[in-house]
Amino acid sequence: MDYNNGENCKISLIFINLEARVRFLLGLLIGVFSLSVFGEVVVEPDYEREKRWADQILPSIMVGEPIWQEQSNGHKFLGLYTKADEPKGAIIIGHGRGWSPDWQLYGAIRMYLAELGYSTLSIQLPVLGSGAKVGDYIPTYPDSNERYELSAHWLYDRGYQDVAIVSHSLGATMANQYLISAKYIKKEKPLIKAWVFISIINGLEEMFRIKVPVLDLFGSEDWVITRVGAYERKKQIMKVEGSDQIEIARAPHFFEGREDELSVVVARFLDKVLKK
Repeated sequence: MDYNNGENCKISLIFINLEARVRFLLGLLIGVFSLSVFGEVVVEPDYEREKRWADQILPSIMVGEPIWQEQSNGHKFLGLYTKADEPKGAIIIGHGRGWSPDWQLYGAIRMYLAELGYSTLSIQLPVLGSGAKVGDYIPTYPDSNERYELSAHWLYDRGYQDVAIVSHSLGATMANQYLISAKYIKKEKPLIKAWVFISIINGLEEMFRIKVPVLDLFGSEDWVITRVGAYERKKQIMKVEGSDQIEIARAPHFFEGREDELSVVVARFLDKVLKK
C-alpha cells in the first residue's frame, strides 16, 4: 500500500490553495498600490458584453419579468424579478464571473426558489472580457456594491422586509465586499437579513463585520480552492449565530443537475433564520 500517495495529495492541495491565494493577494496589492499612487482606479465593466447577454436573454424569458435599474453613472443593468405566490421574503441572486442573471444555474435557482416561497431578483453583476481573471475584477467591486445596494432598495420599496443575498462563485466574493463596505456597515438597520454564499472561491474577508446568519454551501466535487478553504471558512462563520456550512454530495462547482436540491437547502436555511 502506498501511504505516500495520500500525503502527496494533501501536499498538492495545500500548494494549490496557497498558489490561488498568492495570485489573489498579488492582484489586491497591485490594486492598492495603484490607488495610493494614481488615485482611484476605475475599471469600467464591459457594457457591450452585458448588452449581448441581455439581448440573448430577454426574447426567451418565460418566467419572471425583466427590470432595469439605473446606477449613479447612468448605466442601467438588467434584473429578472420572479414573484412567489405567497412570498416569505425576497432574494437577490448574484452570478459568477462573466455570466448573466439567467445563465444555467442562476436561471434555475431563481425559479426554484420562487416556487419555494421566495421572490427572486437575479441581477446582472459587472462583467469584463472573456479572458479576465478573478483578480482583474477587484476594481469593479464598488460597481457591484452599488448594484447589490440598489437591488435591496428595489425590493424594500415593494414591501419586502426580509431580504437575503444568494450568491455564487465570484458573485459571492462581490457580496462579501458589499457586506463589509464602509457605506454598508455604517447603516443603523442592515438591508440584508441573511447571506448564502455558494462555492466561494477567494475565501472570506473581514467576516467579523458581518452580523447576519450566513450559509456556506459547496459541492463535494467543487473546485479545489473552494473545498480546501472550507475548514477555515467554517471557523469564521460559526461565530455568527444561526450560521451553517453544508457540503452537497457529488455536486460540482455549477451544481449541474442538482439545482433543485441546492434550492431546497437554501430555502430551508432561510426559513429557519428569517422567521426569528
